[in-house]
Amino acid sequence: KRKKQLNDYAVVTYINSSAAVKAESDICCTSSNAVKVIESVDNNKILFTPDKNLALWAKEKTGKEIAIWPGFCPTHHLIKADQISELKKQYPDSEFMAHPECTPEVCALADFVGSTSKMFDYAQSSKAKIIIVGSEMGMLHRLKKENKDKIFLLANKQVVCPNMKKTTLEKIRNSLVDLEPKIIVDEEIRERALASVQKMLEVS
Repeated sequence: KRKKQLNDYAVVTYINSSAAVKAESDICCTSSNAVKVIESVDNNKILFTPDKNLALWAKEKTGKEIAIWPGFCPTHHLIKADQISELKKQYPDSEFMAHPECTPEVCALADFVGSTSKMFDYAQSSKAKIIIVGSEMGMLHRLKKENKDKIFLLANKQVVCPNMKKTTLEKIRNSLVDLEPKIIVDEEIRERALASVQKMLEVS
């Protein structure tokens, strides 16, 4: 319905979306390449789905006219601006890095805003000894492993993604051994969804 309303807009969709949504899209993106993908589209009008915060961040970076879908990541929405302000008062020499799926109010307080992979890079290059992490708590293990001389603080301890935690090593092992469960996608949807992903890969 929204696509019909904005029929002169190109549709850019975040990769963590269903095959059916990808099939309705012109191209997919990740949080890491969203800006690059949007800039590659030969259209100044973009309908970005489904994350409104990532869309707002990309809009600021690209200057394109972006129609924003009202979706959001509930995990990143657990991070509040007042929590960050309080932590910065407690640790005045700290730096704060945020994922672009955080709200604009939270991103405005950040010393750095970027995708998960870019946040890992930033943590290594930063001279700060204390870094506040504005993303899912699963990042902490690798951050601490790669930066043993630094202290990492979660924005709050509730920043846990229930969907990510559904994937376990046991489930991965079983799926590789048994090739189950099988996900069957309508062939027409599969082809159209694949095309939007392939376009992203060509840009990347």
